[in-house]
Amino acid sequence: QVQLVESGGGLVQAGDSLRLSCRASGRTFGINTMGWFRQAPGKEREFVAAVSLSGTIAYYADSAKGRFTISRDNAKNTVYLQMNRLKPDDTAVYYCAAKRPYTDWGTTSPADFDSWGQGTQVTVSS
Repeated sequence: QVQLVESGGGLVQAGDSLRLSCRASGRTFGINTMGWFRQAPGKEREFVAAVSLSGTIAYYADSAKGRFTISRDNAKNTVYLQMNRLKPDDTAVYYCAAKRPYTDWGTTSPADFDSWGQGTQVTVSS
């Protein structure tokens, strides 16, 4: 069993930056691709970004391209999401998760990820 704990959320103004962290513990040897998702009130959970085990390959939702960067430090069992030029539409609870084995690279479906963390709230004021 893998446990994921997110941190780094907060209340910021439009245009500001935040860096979210997701620390893994437990049976971390099985973790491969890691992803970030977000869920705004009244909306479905949506994909934000994912990064490969090596940290050298990533893919992003269109809403995140050019503003967000996902990275990982395997020595620390931690995945990061650097968010720049934040907008009010980025307001949501942000979750990290581990991509299930044998699912397609590039998948954005929450059903292809598990071991969800409890989430961290990001609020962007205009």
